[in-house]
Amino acid sequence: MAGTAGTAARAPGAAGTVGVAGTPATAGAANASGRETAGAARAGAAHGTVGYTRLWRDDPHPLRRARWLVGAYANAPLATRVRDGELITSSSQPSLMARMLQALQVRDGDRVLEIGAGTGYNAALLAHRLGDTQVTTLDLDPEITEAARNHLAAAGFRPAVVTGDGARGCPLHAPYDRIIATCAVASIPSAWLGQCRPGALILTPLATGLIALRVADARHAEGHFLAMPAYFVPLRGSGPPPQAPTHGLPSRPLLDDSFRFLLNVAAGHMEPVEALALWEHEGRPGRERYGVTVRGERQWVWLDDPEGAYGWPLGPPGGLQPRLRPF
Repeated sequence: MAGTAGTAARAPGAAGTVGVAGTPATAGAANASGRETAGAARAGAAHGTVGYTRLWRDDPHPLRRARWLVGAYANAPLATRVRDGELITSSSQPSLMARMLQALQVRDGDRVLEIGAGTGYNAALLAHRLGDTQVTTLDLDPEITEAARNHLAAAGFRPAVVTGDGARGCPLHAPYDRIIATCAVASIPSAWLGQCRPGALILTPLATGLIALRVADARHAEGHFLAMPAYFVPLRGSGPPPQAPTHGLPSRPLLDDSFRFLLNVAAGHMEPVEALALWEHEGRPGRERYGVTVRGERQWVWLDDPEGAYGWPLGPPGGLQPRLRPF
Protein backbone atom coordinates (compact mmCIF):
# COMPACT_ATOMS: atom_id res chain seq x y z
CA MET A 1 0.00 0.00 0.00
CA ALA A 2 1.11 3.55 -0.61
CA GLY A 3 -0.09 6.73 0.98
CA THR A 4 -1.32 10.20 0.38
CA ALA A 5 -0.63 13.29 -1.55
CA GLY A 6 -2.20 15.67 0.91
CA THR A 7 -3.62 19.00 -0.16
CA ALA A 8 -3.94 20.86 3.09
CA ALA A 9 -2.44 24.07 3.23
CA ARG A 10 -0.60 27.29 3.61
CA ALA A 11 1.88 28.00 6.38
CA PRO A 12 4.47 30.65 7.22
CA GLY A 13 7.61 29.93 5.24
CA ALA A 14 6.04 27.47 2.84
CA ALA A 15 7.20 27.88 -0.71
CA GLY A 16 4.71 28.62 -3.42
CA THR A 17 4.90 29.43 -7.08
CA VAL A 18 2.69 30.94 -9.71
CA GLY A 19 1.59 28.90 -12.68
CA VAL A 20 2.38 30.44 -16.06
CA ALA A 21 0.62 30.29 -19.40
CA GLY A 22 -2.76 31.02 -17.91
CA THR A 23 -2.79 28.29 -15.30
CA PRO A 24 -5.07 29.00 -12.32
CA ALA A 25 -2.96 27.39 -9.64
CA THR A 26 0.45 28.07 -8.15
CA ALA A 27 3.26 25.63 -7.70
CA GLY A 28 6.46 24.93 -5.88
CA ALA A 29 8.09 22.86 -3.16
CA ALA A 30 9.43 23.59 0.31
CA ASN A 31 11.94 21.94 2.56
CA ALA A 32 12.11 22.38 6.32
CA SER A 33 13.58 25.88 6.03
CA GLY A 34 10.79 27.00 3.75
CA ARG A 35 12.99 27.23 0.65
CA GLU A 36 12.01 25.54 -2.56
CA THR A 37 13.91 22.37 -3.44
CA ALA A 38 12.09 20.92 -6.42
CA GLY A 39 12.87 21.88 -9.98
CA ALA A 40 10.45 23.70 -12.21
CA ALA A 41 7.73 21.51 -13.63
CA ARG A 42 6.50 21.45 -17.18
CA ALA A 43 7.03 24.51 -19.33
CA GLY A 44 4.50 25.76 -21.87
CA ALA A 45 0.78 25.26 -22.24
CA ALA A 46 0.38 23.44 -25.53
CA HIS A 47 -2.27 20.73 -25.39
CA GLY A 48 -2.98 21.44 -21.73
CA THR A 49 0.64 21.16 -20.58
CA VAL A 50 1.17 23.33 -17.53
CA GLY A 51 4.27 25.38 -16.73
CA TYR A 52 5.25 26.65 -13.29
CA THR A 53 7.25 29.56 -11.98
CA ARG A 54 9.09 28.89 -8.72
CA LEU A 55 8.50 31.41 -5.95
CA TRP A 56 9.40 31.26 -2.27
CA ARG A 57 9.37 33.43 0.83
CA ASP A 58 13.12 34.10 0.97
CA ASP A 59 13.61 34.95 -2.70
CA PRO A 60 16.15 37.81 -2.83
CA HIS A 61 14.16 39.56 -5.56
CA PRO A 62 11.48 41.86 -4.03
CA LEU A 63 9.04 41.51 -6.93
CA ARG A 64 9.12 37.70 -6.76
CA ARG A 65 8.67 37.85 -2.99
CA ALA A 66 5.65 40.09 -3.54
CA ARG A 67 4.19 37.59 -6.02
CA TRP A 68 4.76 34.80 -3.49
CA LEU A 69 2.92 36.80 -0.81
CA VAL A 70 -0.04 37.48 -3.11
CA GLY A 71 -0.27 33.77 -3.96
CA ALA A 72 0.01 32.70 -0.32
CA TYR A 73 -2.99 34.83 0.67
CA ALA A 74 -5.12 34.32 -2.45
CA ASN A 75 -8.37 32.37 -2.24
CA ALA A 76 -7.13 29.90 -4.82
CA PRO A 77 -5.44 26.48 -4.90
CA LEU A 78 -1.68 26.55 -4.36
CA ALA A 79 0.52 23.74 -5.65
CA THR A 80 3.30 23.32 -3.11
CA ARG A 81 5.37 20.38 -4.35
CA VAL A 82 6.09 19.26 -7.89
CA ARG A 83 8.39 16.33 -8.63
CA ASP A 84 9.53 15.46 -12.16
CA GLY A 85 6.65 17.46 -13.56
CA GLU A 86 4.04 15.67 -11.42
CA LEU A 87 1.97 17.52 -8.84
CA ILE A 88 2.66 15.76 -5.53
CA THR A 89 0.92 18.01 -3.02
CA SER A 90 -1.01 21.25 -3.06
CA SER A 91 -2.79 23.65 -0.79
CA SER A 92 -6.55 23.72 -1.18
CA GLN A 93 -8.51 26.88 -1.76
CA PRO A 94 -8.74 28.44 1.74
CA SER A 95 -12.50 28.91 1.53
CA LEU A 96 -12.89 25.19 0.69
CA MET A 97 -10.69 24.24 3.66
CA ALA A 98 -12.87 26.38 5.92
CA ARG A 99 -16.06 24.76 4.62
CA MET A 100 -14.59 21.29 5.08
CA LEU A 101 -13.61 22.04 8.68
CA GLN A 102 -17.09 23.38 9.30
CA ALA A 103 -18.59 20.18 7.83
CA LEU A 104 -16.28 18.12 10.09
CA GLN A 105 -18.28 19.39 13.10
CA VAL A 106 -15.48 19.00 15.65
CA ARG A 107 -16.38 19.28 19.34
CA ASP A 108 -14.33 19.89 22.46
CA GLY A 109 -12.35 16.77 23.28
CA ASP A 110 -12.54 15.24 19.79
CA ARG A 111 -9.49 13.35 18.53
CA VAL A 112 -8.86 14.04 14.84
CA LEU A 113 -6.78 12.27 12.19
CA GLU A 114 -5.90 14.21 9.05
CA ILE A 115 -4.86 12.19 5.97
CA GLY A 116 -2.54 14.39 3.90
CA ALA A 117 -0.31 16.75 5.87
CA GLY A 118 0.38 19.32 3.16
CA THR A 119 2.23 22.28 4.61
CA GLY A 120 0.60 21.78 8.02
CA TYR A 121 -1.91 24.61 7.82
CA ASN A 122 -5.01 22.48 8.22
CA ALA A 123 -3.45 20.71 11.21
CA ALA A 124 -2.60 24.10 12.71
CA LEU A 125 -6.25 25.15 12.51
CA LEU A 126 -7.36 21.90 14.13
CA ALA A 127 -4.69 22.16 16.85
CA HIS A 128 -5.75 25.74 17.58
CA ARG A 129 -9.36 24.55 18.05
CA LEU A 130 -8.73 21.27 19.89
CA GLY A 131 -5.18 21.36 21.28
CA ASP A 132 -2.02 19.69 20.02
CA THR A 133 -2.61 16.36 21.75
CA GLN A 134 -5.93 15.84 19.95
CA VAL A 135 -4.60 16.15 16.40
CA THR A 136 -2.60 13.75 14.21
CA THR A 137 -1.65 14.57 10.62
CA LEU A 138 -0.18 11.92 8.34
CA ASP A 139 1.53 11.76 4.95
CA LEU A 140 3.47 9.15 3.01
CA ASP A 141 6.28 11.47 1.96
CA PRO A 142 8.91 12.15 4.65
CA GLU A 143 9.88 15.45 3.00
CA ILE A 144 6.29 16.62 3.31
CA THR A 145 5.96 15.59 6.95
CA GLU A 146 9.31 17.15 7.85
CA ALA A 147 8.30 20.43 6.25
CA ALA A 148 4.86 20.35 7.90
CA ARG A 149 6.41 19.64 11.31
CA ASN A 150 8.73 22.63 10.98
CA HIS A 151 6.00 24.94 9.74
CA LEU A 152 3.75 23.94 12.63
CA ALA A 153 6.52 24.45 15.19
CA ALA A 154 7.31 27.88 13.75
CA ALA A 155 3.65 28.81 14.24
CA GLY A 156 3.63 27.48 17.82
CA PHE A 157 1.82 24.16 17.25
CA ARG A 158 3.03 20.62 17.92
CA PRO A 159 0.41 18.06 16.93
CA ALA A 160 1.58 14.56 16.02
CA VAL A 161 3.04 14.57 12.49
CA VAL A 162 3.43 11.02 11.22
CA THR A 163 5.03 9.59 8.08
CA GLY A 164 2.98 6.64 6.90
CA ASP A 165 0.47 5.14 4.50
CA GLY A 166 -2.70 7.20 4.49
CA ALA A 167 -4.83 4.19 3.51
CA ARG A 168 -3.75 2.45 6.72
CA GLY A 169 -4.51 5.41 8.96
CA CYS A 170 -2.55 5.80 12.18
CA PRO A 171 -3.47 3.18 14.79
CA LEU A 172 -0.91 4.61 17.23
CA HIS A 173 -3.18 7.52 18.17
CA ALA A 174 -6.57 5.86 17.60
CA PRO A 175 -9.45 5.81 18.29
CA TYR A 176 -10.59 8.94 16.45
CA ASP A 177 -13.77 10.95 16.60
CA ARG A 178 -13.11 12.57 13.23
CA ILE A 179 -11.06 11.66 10.15
CA ILE A 180 -10.56 14.26 7.44
CA ALA A 181 -8.77 13.46 4.20
CA THR A 182 -7.28 16.05 1.90
CA CYS A 183 -6.75 13.61 -0.98
CA ALA A 184 -9.28 11.78 -3.12
CA VAL A 185 -10.01 8.08 -2.60
CA ALA A 186 -11.62 5.58 -4.96
CA SER A 187 -13.22 3.71 -2.03
CA ILE A 188 -13.20 4.00 1.75
CA PRO A 189 -10.16 2.33 3.38
CA SER A 190 -11.36 -0.22 5.92
CA ALA A 191 -8.61 0.83 8.34
CA TRP A 192 -10.25 4.22 8.75
CA LEU A 193 -13.47 2.69 10.06
CA GLY A 194 -11.53 0.37 12.33
CA GLN A 195 -9.75 3.32 13.95
CA CYS A 196 -12.93 5.31 14.63
CA ARG A 197 -15.15 5.39 17.68
CA PRO A 198 -18.83 4.59 17.07
CA GLY A 199 -20.53 7.79 15.94
CA ALA A 200 -17.34 9.22 14.42
CA LEU A 201 -17.44 11.25 11.22
CA ILE A 202 -15.23 10.64 8.18
CA LEU A 203 -14.99 13.44 5.61
CA THR A 204 -13.13 12.59 2.42
CA PRO A 205 -13.02 13.61 -1.24
CA LEU A 206 -14.44 10.96 -3.55
CA ALA A 207 -14.83 11.45 -7.31
CA THR A 208 -15.40 15.22 -7.58
CA GLY A 209 -17.32 15.57 -4.32
CA LEU A 210 -16.99 15.28 -0.54
CA ILE A 211 -18.61 12.37 1.28
CA ALA A 212 -19.47 12.70 4.99
CA LEU A 213 -19.78 9.23 6.52
CA ARG A 214 -21.17 8.51 9.98
CA VAL A 215 -19.44 5.44 11.44
CA ALA A 216 -21.62 2.87 13.19
CA ASP A 217 -18.80 0.43 13.97
CA ALA A 218 -15.59 -0.92 12.46
CA ARG A 219 -17.43 -2.40 9.46
CA HIS A 220 -20.39 -0.10 8.88
CA ALA A 221 -20.74 3.53 7.83
CA GLU A 222 -23.13 5.61 5.76
CA GLY A 223 -23.63 9.19 4.67
CA HIS A 224 -24.39 11.74 1.96
CA PHE A 225 -22.22 13.80 -0.32
CA LEU A 226 -22.01 17.51 0.42
CA ALA A 227 -23.52 19.80 -2.19
CA MET A 228 -20.26 21.55 -3.07
CA PRO A 229 -17.77 20.33 -5.70
CA ALA A 230 -14.24 19.37 -4.67
CA TYR A 231 -11.24 18.40 -6.79
CA PHE A 232 -8.29 16.83 -4.95
CA VAL A 233 -5.00 15.08 -5.65
CA PRO A 234 -5.59 11.29 -5.45
CA LEU A 235 -4.42 9.13 -2.57
CA ARG A 236 -0.92 8.19 -3.64
CA GLY A 237 -0.46 4.53 -4.48
CA SER A 238 -4.16 3.90 -5.00
CA GLY A 239 -3.82 4.04 -8.77
CA PRO A 240 -5.47 6.52 -11.12
CA PRO A 241 -9.22 6.99 -10.73
CA PRO A 242 -11.39 5.33 -13.40
CA GLN A 243 -11.77 7.49 -16.48
CA ALA A 244 -15.24 8.87 -17.01
CA PRO A 245 -16.08 8.02 -20.65
CA THR A 246 -18.02 10.52 -22.73
CA HIS A 247 -18.48 8.61 -25.99
CA GLY A 248 -21.95 8.83 -27.46
CA LEU A 249 -22.92 11.86 -25.37
CA PRO A 250 -24.16 15.23 -26.61
CA SER A 251 -21.98 18.16 -25.62
CA ARG A 252 -24.57 20.13 -23.63
CA PRO A 253 -24.91 17.78 -20.60
CA LEU A 254 -21.12 17.68 -20.31
CA LEU A 255 -21.21 21.37 -19.42
CA ASP A 256 -23.35 20.61 -16.36
CA ASP A 257 -21.34 19.98 -13.18
CA SER A 258 -23.98 17.66 -11.70
CA PHE A 259 -23.85 15.38 -14.72
CA ARG A 260 -20.06 15.31 -14.75
CA PHE A 261 -20.18 14.29 -11.07
CA LEU A 262 -22.41 11.32 -11.93
CA LEU A 263 -20.05 10.30 -14.74
CA ASN A 264 -17.11 10.38 -12.34
CA VAL A 265 -18.72 8.64 -9.39
CA ALA A 266 -20.10 5.85 -11.59
CA ALA A 267 -17.09 5.53 -13.89
CA GLY A 268 -16.44 1.91 -14.80
CA HIS A 269 -19.89 0.80 -13.68
CA MET A 270 -22.30 2.67 -15.93
CA GLU A 271 -22.29 3.42 -19.63
CA PRO A 272 -22.31 7.15 -20.36
CA VAL A 273 -25.63 7.04 -22.24
CA GLU A 274 -27.13 5.12 -19.31
CA ALA A 275 -25.83 7.78 -16.91
CA LEU A 276 -27.40 10.49 -19.05
CA ALA A 277 -30.75 8.69 -19.06
CA LEU A 278 -30.65 8.33 -15.26
CA TRP A 279 -29.66 11.95 -14.74
CA GLU A 280 -32.46 13.29 -16.93
CA HIS A 281 -35.08 10.83 -15.61
CA GLU A 282 -34.35 11.76 -11.98
CA GLY A 283 -34.47 15.52 -12.49
CA ARG A 284 -30.75 16.21 -12.86
CA PRO A 285 -29.86 15.45 -9.23
CA GLY A 286 -27.13 17.36 -7.43
CA ARG A 287 -24.39 15.82 -5.31
CA GLU A 288 -26.40 16.05 -2.09
CA ARG A 289 -28.87 13.42 -3.35
CA TYR A 290 -26.10 10.81 -3.59
CA GLY A 291 -24.64 8.83 -0.73
CA VAL A 292 -22.27 6.01 0.17
CA THR A 293 -22.83 2.90 2.30
CA VAL A 294 -20.12 0.65 3.71
CA ARG A 295 -21.17 -2.79 4.98
CA GLY A 296 -18.22 -5.03 5.65
CA GLU A 297 -16.49 -5.71 2.35
CA ARG A 298 -19.26 -4.10 0.32
CA GLN A 299 -19.27 -0.41 -0.55
CA TRP A 300 -21.65 1.31 -2.91
CA VAL A 301 -22.87 4.70 -4.07
CA TRP A 302 -26.60 5.30 -4.27
CA LEU A 303 -29.09 7.92 -5.35
CA ASP A 304 -31.69 9.01 -2.75
CA ASP A 305 -31.92 5.67 -0.90
CA PRO A 306 -29.23 3.10 0.05
CA GLU A 307 -31.67 0.32 -0.84
CA GLY A 308 -33.36 2.16 -3.69
CA ALA A 309 -33.43 1.62 -7.41
CA TYR A 310 -30.08 3.17 -8.23
CA GLY A 311 -26.80 1.95 -6.80
CA TRP A 312 -23.37 0.92 -8.02
CA PRO A 313 -20.18 -0.28 -6.33
CA LEU A 314 -17.23 1.85 -5.36
CA GLY A 315 -13.82 0.99 -6.70
CA PRO A 316 -12.83 -0.87 -9.88
CA PRO A 317 -15.37 -2.85 -11.91
CA GLY A 318 -16.33 -6.24 -10.53
CA GLY A 319 -17.93 -7.52 -7.35
CA LEU A 320 -21.26 -5.98 -6.43
CA GLN A 321 -23.35 -5.41 -9.54
CA PRO A 322 -24.97 -2.06 -10.33
CA ARG A 323 -28.59 -1.73 -9.28
CA LEU A 324 -30.39 0.24 -12.01
CA ARG A 325 -34.06 0.15 -12.93
CA PRO A 326 -35.10 0.64 -16.59
CA PHE A 327 -35.65 4.24 -17.63
